[in-house]
Amino acid sequence: MIINDAAGIQDKVIERLKTIFDPELPVDIYELGLIYELITYTNGIIKIIMTLTAPGCPVADQILQDVERGLSVIEGVKEVRVEITFDPPWDREMMSEEAKLELGFL
Repeated sequence: MIINDAAGIQDKVIERLKTIFDPELPVDIYELGLIYELITYTNGIIKIIMTLTAPGCPVADQILQDVERGLSVIEGVKEVRVEITFDPPWDREMMSEEAKLELGFL
């Protein structure tokens, strides 16, 4: 994951991302490895490039709304831009060790 922290709020953004869960899995989207890129700009804009566990994810809209709402409450954030990509496709190896342990893959 590439992180540019121009606004100095990277830790707050990551903390909030860790409160957003894929409704179908008991692990947050950050630990699942769904966040590919996080850029914070000094003008209060946050750009997230992320993926989903599957292209046909039935809760995609809910996850995107949760990300936008969750990050917009951070002090200094004026706009949240979320972009979905499937390149590269998500796989289990993108999960943190914590997520793999939670899901029983270790």
